[in-house]
Amino acid sequence: MANTLKTVLRKPLTCNLLLRAHNIGLASIYVQDVRHLYSRSALGLDRFEQQREKVKTQMSNISDKFREKMVEYSKDETKNMIFTEDLKNMVHLAENDKDIELAVNMLKRYNQQNKSLRFGNYIFGPVVMRMFYLHKKTDLALECFKSEEFSSIFDQQISFQIMLDMLFENGQYKDMLEVVELIAEKQLEGQKYPKNVVVLALAACYKLNNAESLDYALTFWSKLSEIGHVPMRRATTFLAGLAFNQGKPDVALEILASARNQNYTTVRNLKMAALAEIGRVEEVIPILKSVLNEDVPNRDRTTLQTFNCDVFERVKQAVQRRDDPELTLELNRLEQALQQQGHLLDKPLEEQLLAEVQNPRLMTSDRDFRQFEDSRRPRRDFAQRPREFRERRPRQGWPRPGLEDLV
Repeated sequence: MANTLKTVLRKPLTCNLLLRAHNIGLASIYVQDVRHLYSRSALGLDRFEQQREKVKTQMSNISDKFREKMVEYSKDETKNMIFTEDLKNMVHLAENDKDIELAVNMLKRYNQQNKSLRFGNYIFGPVVMRMFYLHKKTDLALECFKSEEFSSIFDQQISFQIMLDMLFENGQYKDMLEVVELIAEKQLEGQKYPKNVVVLALAACYKLNNAESLDYALTFWSKLSEIGHVPMRRATTFLAGLAFNQGKPDVALEILASARNQNYTTVRNLKMAALAEIGRVEEVIPILKSVLNEDVPNRDRTTLQTFNCDVFERVKQAVQRRDDPELTLELNRLEQALQQQGHLLDKPLEEQLLAEVQNPRLMTSDRDFRQFEDSRRPRRDFAQRPREFRERRPRQGWPRPGLEDLV
């Protein structure tokens, strides 16, 4: 039986297959294959790629000579500074391991140079992290993030987010928790635990899905409560889902009680699963009834008023164990009504728990995206400084060592 379950869990499951797994004794929520948590737009990767294409087009005739010059300048510490534009161009031109190595060496030189000689206020942490992400250099990104040589280079909340999401996609969940502790020590902008960092930390615990990760997550949650942090809904559902998977439905219910929107689909479905697991199925019936014939204008019914097929199956089995004819009849009537009105979703709860996080600020307009751009004042994240900053550009006529001999 154990081998059968292991074989099933290695493959993506449809809802029907998931229900079959449940029927042969699977108690926890099915855990999907590894994937990224935040969308490409939320991480700024789509715009980064657009900028790459622009730089490649602009430098198409001089890119090889440019690389040669940058190799020379990055080795020679006695002359020829690495300027902001040099490093920006190299990060966007990087195509292979050799290019990435050159970009990292240039970043080292750039960071070592006297800060008073830097004529711009361009923040490189996010764009370098996007370069690593695009080229799947997770280990190198982690090495640079932890290195003293790059102290303060990656001290931005979006850099934290990209680093952690990269590790998440690569299945390096323990490394994620180590990075979270390093971030907590920085206390960037007075925040020990930025909200998206909390989401990713609890996502890592959820994917580890063992007793140790639950202990860590509950301790982490207590620390958040002590400092008055109000976690995002996704963080709440990750912790509740982990508690449920580890046979602690009572703990899951307590965690879910802190969610601001008790009617949100993942919150509601987790609550139903936990209630069914502890035998309080009669408390699930009002939740199921609450959505019938309810008029909710300007809302997405598939998001706010649906029940996952695997959760509903748990409820049905809990009712069967109760062996109460009246309760069974009531649930059968509800099931028919829910199906007719489109409230039963042929999608497992796990798929919704791990759905991509979109960032509406990024998707609405160019102005919103510029708050994510890297040409802003150092150590000021858009979440705390929601103002638009313009990149300072060198005055015309300045000499450009590294570029003047390329044409």
